[in-house]
Amino acid sequence: QVVHAHKPHFMALHCQEFGGKNYEASMSHVDKFVKELLSSDAMKDYNRARVYLDENYKSQEHFTALGSFYFLHESLKNIYQFDFKAKKYKKVTGKEIYSDTLESTPMLEKEKFPQDYFPECKWSRKGFIRTRWCITDCAFDLVNIHLFHDASNLIAWETSPSVYSGIRHKALGYVLDRIIDQRFEKVSYFVFGDFNFRLDAKAVVETLCAKATMQTVRAADTNEVVKLIFRESDNDRKVMLQLEKKLFDYFNQDVFRDNNGTAV
Repeated sequence: QVVHAHKPHFMALHCQEFGGKNYEASMSHVDKFVKELLSSDAMKDYNRARVYLDENYKSQEHFTALGSFYFLHESLKNIYQFDFKAKKYKKVTGKEIYSDTLESTPMLEKEKFPQDYFPECKWSRKGFIRTRWCITDCAFDLVNIHLFHDASNLIAWETSPSVYSGIRHKALGYVLDRIIDQRFEKVSYFVFGDFNFRLDAKAVVETLCAKATMQTVRAADTNEVVKLIFRESDNDRKVMLQLEKKLFDYFNQDVFRDNNGTAV
């Protein structure tokens, strides 16, 4: 519907977590999806395409689960893509799909963030893919990015800004430094993907539970904090908010929807 409505001449689609959370079982469906997309009626006027899929989930050191799709309308002439190894542009013809080991593909740059960037140094599928294009003498980079999420609500609410916000900021800086360094000519760039933007958890909790009292629940075996319960000071000490590593359960969900959540 979007293609029919806007009829773009150059279309870029950046995907993250390609194959889903259970990517080992789901990757088999990816190839079918890509083939159906390329052959769909909506895409019949796009006679050139480049598809880059990071499907090599067995390589923990490199796997990002990123997918970058680029479609060029038949009316566009003289479209070139940059070869980062040869350091020159090559004319784009036909439709090509690249997957598995994208590290050996010279038409892009793919990186997973350094391990010390990851919270608690635990590998996850976060990184970026960069391609460079030239259309009618206008050169530009397209960067598919996936930044870090808040791994634990209990950690996110401890400081303002949260430690995760700092990690996202550091990772974004890493990407920007890479795409404007001295290895290649500087060109304009567009960075889009999943920035994993989050509200300031501490400020949100303090706003929602300004007059509440907090109860801390700890694990019996480790004494680790596993749950925070915020109760109203009066009104029979009604539970307002329950906070766990993966749970944010506020009693009045309308506050997040009314007036586009301006209350928080």
